Amino acid sequence: MAKNLVDPARPIKARTVAVAGVGGAAALAAIVGAGLWFEGVWRGDPYPVADPAASSRRIDERTQTVYDALALPDARLDTERSGVGAEAKGYGCHRRGMRNWGEGLSASPSSEPHVVNVSYDWTLRDVPHDRAVTALQHAKKELTREGWKVVSYDNNRHWLRLKVAPPEGNASVSVTAYPAGRLNVVGYADCARYPEGTPLDDSGDPELAQMRAPVQLRG
Repeated sequence: MAKNLVDPARPIKARTVAVAGVGGAAALAAIVGAGLWFEGVWRGDPYPVADPAASSRRIDERTQTVYDALALPDARLDTERSGVGAEAKGYGCHRRGMRNWGEGLSASPSSEPHVVNVSYDWTLRDVPHDRAVTALQHAKKELTREGWKVVSYDNNRHWLRLKVAPPEGNASVSVTAYPAGRLNVVGYADCARYPEGTPLDDSGDPELAQMRAPVQLRG
């Protein structure tokens, strides 16, 4: 009879060990997860990688789309304010992460190496304010129909400005009316790290594509 008796403590002990094992694994996973989270906060989100020349071509196309949507066939290009090139600069692309929090206290925070944002702008002339209001409203309607997002639209005593973003994101275009009938169009690409081996110009900045927009007004 004694050989058939089952020790009731054995299954209880096995369950206790199993629960302890699960709890230990969960605790270890939580510690690892917390460590990874802190490392991410410490380092900051990495900048995306993008070819600056490709970004400049996209901006050229986007600002051309905005020009077409403005419907200003009588406007002229302000050659004194409109170049034919874009810029790739890193001064607006700051170091990320909590490890660089002190940079935020500086009047001139350091830029992240090999990270730039691409911009391109040109100015139209002979666009009176009333005509500019009509043009921006028309552009807002047309671009929204094409899937663009209106980021902001301000029409007040300080300025008239429309800022829009294309469907694929990672960029924006702003149109601002200034005195003397000038209408400035600026395209921006978000800060991005350029790939190793990217061609650089004499100033050490990435080389960009030749800009043409608005093609109707380029000689």
